Amino acid sequence: QDPHAAHLEKVLSIVDVGEIRAQQFRVLLDSNHGAGGLLGVRMLEALRCDVTACGAEPTGRFAHTPEPTAANLVDVAAEVQNGKVAVGFCQDPDADRLALIDETGHYVGEEYTVALCMDHVLRKTPGPVVTNCSTSRMSEDLAQRYNVPFFRSKVGEANVADVMIAQHAVFGGEGNGGPIEPRVGYVRDSFVGMAMILEALATRQLPLSKLAEELPRYEIYKTKAALPGDQVAAALDRLEAHFDTAEASRLDGLRLDFPGKWLLVRSSNTEPIVRFIAEAETAEDARALCEEAQSLLA
Repeated sequence: QDPHAAHLEKVLSIVDVGEIRAQQFRVLLDSNHGAGGLLGVRMLEALRCDVTACGAEPTGRFAHTPEPTAANLVDVAAEVQNGKVAVGFCQDPDADRLALIDETGHYVGEEYTVALCMDHVLRKTPGPVVTNCSTSRMSEDLAQRYNVPFFRSKVGEANVADVMIAQHAVFGGEGNGGPIEPRVGYVRDSFVGMAMILEALATRQLPLSKLAEELPRYEIYKTKAALPGDQVAAALDRLEAHFDTAEASRLDGLRLDFPGKWLLVRSSNTEPIVRFIAEAETAEDARALCEEAQSLLA
């Protein structure tokens, strides 16, 4: 019995296989010796891509730090640039997250994976979309652009899936590079992401750098601070009172929405800290928002 066949069939069923095959894309797949290499190579070859595979053998002995961030993918980005490929696909060890590197060797990132896929889905099948409350505002802007309902969930794949099911969403995901496509399954799936990005490149006849440029542009800043669990509730009350012009949500911690920017403050489930995530049109504004919140709790 072939464990990958059913999943491969499902992923290929959501894209125009013929259109992708006709392009014969050169791609680089960095699986980093995690779980995604075998199916990743098989799927890309089924789509007639010319594949350069890095770390396709699932040994668990990582060639670089596993988190698919810009800092950890410097060498991979150089390989993409030197190899003259259309896109670099970078998976995390369990292959549910996907980061992208464009044809110039520029790290497009994880937040853009869900937004690029969402843009592609909404061009074809407009409908409700869902992301968690720590995901980039790009998705909300895209929902407005395509005039479809947008919903937020608590952080966590299962929470996104629950809201997607309840709202009959056509697409969803988490900003750490985890697209969720209902026709394949209610889990984050890097293979779905790769197939959708290739179909977008094929149908739009534009390079990945240009597709990313079309999206709304924001910068995210993240930090954390020590705070005992019994002090969190009072701290969130203090923040909400201070930022009294913001639209406040207690869906998961405290999220404060301002025009063009937002701040999320939520406590860790595993350690006595709170995490701050802010997004704004500039990195400086995002950082300043986090630092202002931190200083109030100091």
